[in-house]
Amino acid sequence: MLFHVKQSHAPHDCPYGKGGSRSLFDGASTEVKVLGYWLAFPQHTTFLVVETDSIAAVQKFLAPGAKIATCEITPVSDQPAP
Repeated sequence: MLFHVKQSHAPHDCPYGKGGSRSLFDGASTEVKVLGYWLAFPQHTTFLVVETDSIAAVQKFLAPGAKIATCEITPVSDQPAP
């Protein structure tokens, strides 16, 4: 299953110079595959498309940024509605 993740943080919590935006998620996860990753640096927002079979895996994947970032997680598909 595919998920679109919008992850945002406040400017005073910015990880720039402290591990960067990739420190806000577990890039080494074996349960979640990152298919796309984009930054909107001035807005302090990252966008990801990830693939996994479990929403719990997505939540675990995002745990490193849980104290400073908020996330919107949306299941997405490339298949039209029947």
